[in-house]
Amino acid sequence: MSIPPGLVLFVGVVAVGLAAPLIRLAYAALGRADLAAGVLIAAGRLILASMLLGPWLAKARPWTASPQPRAQAALAGAFLALHFALWIASLAFTSVAASVALVTTNPIWLALFEALFLKRRPSPKGALGIALAVLGAGLIGLADAGGESPGKAPLLGDLLALLGAWAVSGYLLLGQAAQRQLGTAGYVAIAYPVAALVLLPLPWALGLGYLGHPPPFYLWLLLIAALPQLVGHTSINYAVRAFGPTRVALFILFEPLVAALAALALFGEVPPAGVLWGAGLLLLGVGIAVRAKTE
Repeated sequence: MSIPPGLVLFVGVVAVGLAAPLIRLAYAALGRADLAAGVLIAAGRLILASMLLGPWLAKARPWTASPQPRAQAALAGAFLALHFALWIASLAFTSVAASVALVTTNPIWLALFEALFLKRRPSPKGALGIALAVLGAGLIGLADAGGESPGKAPLLGDLLALLGAWAVSGYLLLGQAAQRQLGTAGYVAIAYPVAALVLLPLPWALGLGYLGHPPPFYLWLLLIAALPQLVGHTSINYAVRAFGPTRVALFILFEPLVAALAALALFGEVPPAGVLWGAGLLLLGVGIAVRAKTE
């Protein structure tokens, strides 16, 4: 019996939306929340995901493809490593609502990249979406600057989340090109292990090893690799084949809502009203910009 694609997409968005709360729980179990801890969680997530997918990825035989798509997939993996390191670190400093809303702005940066470097000017509706998203991001920054955010350094966290969105934009652009020849399995078989290898030495470089931490930390790390990474990303990739990338991109905009509700239930985290208004405006702008690309 086949599973309805709509149910698969719903499960995928919920699983991805749980990433931020699970990361917060991993920080709590580790007993510290800073850049080094964020890089450790990012590295552990990708290392465990690569190990869990190992037997399946080996069947893809990506090494038989031509050099260009393999190089694109490897570079995409480097961008993925940067994305996770930046975004996961952002959750140590700012609210879940602000972080997840800002990191979902990648469609805006992709549109601006196309306008600046590929000379593809956005439509009037697309330009409106970009303007609303930028205004929403500005409202989040202003609200966090007011000192009401539950984060310990909200503006730094907002900046890290924004940089994470830029990094994932590079990952998506390169991944789209690589998958034309490698397919999804062949692409992931290169991108995930490369991302894990890029991050592997960084925790040690920042003075934080992989061993000797409390057992609950490893449980949360395993859940992060299994739920958001494997269940979430795999379900979303499956749904793209059924619904197309635009409809899936619009549905993924519910991810910040899932993350914010989970943070409220688990931690009692209530971001400032300005962050909520800014996040709503930002996500509205992203939705308009994504929808405009099909018109």
